[in-house]
Amino acid sequence: MDKNRIIKIKSQFDATIHRVPDTEVEFWLARELMILLGYERWENFEKVVKRAIESCETSGIQVLDHFREVTKMVRLGSGAKRKIKDYMLTRYACYLIAQNGDPKKDEIAFAQGYFAVQTRKQELIEERISYIERTEARGRLRESEKRLSQNIYERGVDDAGFGRIRSKGDSALFGGHTTQEMKERLGVKGSRPLADFLPTLTIAAKNLATEMTNYNVEEKDLQGEVAITSEHIQNNSSVREMLGERGIKPEELPPSEDIKKLERRVKSQEKKIAEQSGRFLITSDNEEE
Repeated sequence: MDKNRIIKIKSQFDATIHRVPDTEVEFWLARELMILLGYERWENFEKVVKRAIESCETSGIQVLDHFREVTKMVRLGSGAKRKIKDYMLTRYACYLIAQNGDPKKDEIAFAQGYFAVQTRKQELIEERISYIERTEARGRLRESEKRLSQNIYERGVDDAGFGRIRSKGDSALFGGHTTQEMKERLGVKGSRPLADFLPTLTIAAKNLATEMTNYNVEEKDLQGEVAITSEHIQNNSSVREMLGERGIKPEELPPSEDIKKLERRVKSQEKKIAEQSGRFLITSDNEEE
């Protein structure tokens, strides 16, 4: 997500902050958040809210500290009024909603970063979004490689053959450097996957090539290690050529932090987000005018 888009979305989120009277507790209203997160129908968004409530319960955190159902009076076109359901949401509640939202929406990725950062400084939000984009890219690559493994197994190739196919694809993508050579260049130890230390761009490149291989293996019903290897090499070479046209050589990109360490660090921050966001201590009739 580019910086200008982050600035624009951040200003929209900042503009919808409410505060519990006489406290420092910030909250958002679900119907306002729904629009910010790119949802059009309340029925669909409320499902996300309910999944977030379940996540809160699973984490052992008191739901009512972070989610408060309220009713609001709205004026209809005829001039009459009617009650509608809404929710008051702490920052932690909003974070859980973002975690349970549609990952294909840019707004969801932004919200995960925005609500995870106590100070909401732009550079910290950008850092968090970068982490989210990298972990999501890694997940997509993991799934496409799993699918490739299944595809080639069904076509007469064993696990050792899958390893050879993947390695030759890496060699084509990295300008002749094998998987092991790239691990040595990037300081990857032992049996750890190379992809856990690659930057987001390279992970996405590997995923694109793998998805292309999956597509053609299935569409052309390619059989055997030789045919599938040739296909995978061609696809990785094509992706490398595309990157080269933009002056990018995958083998020259610096390594990124071990993604497993990143995941552990983020996981350890989960309860801190709940603690730092404040909690509702109000006892009202749960109705807003």
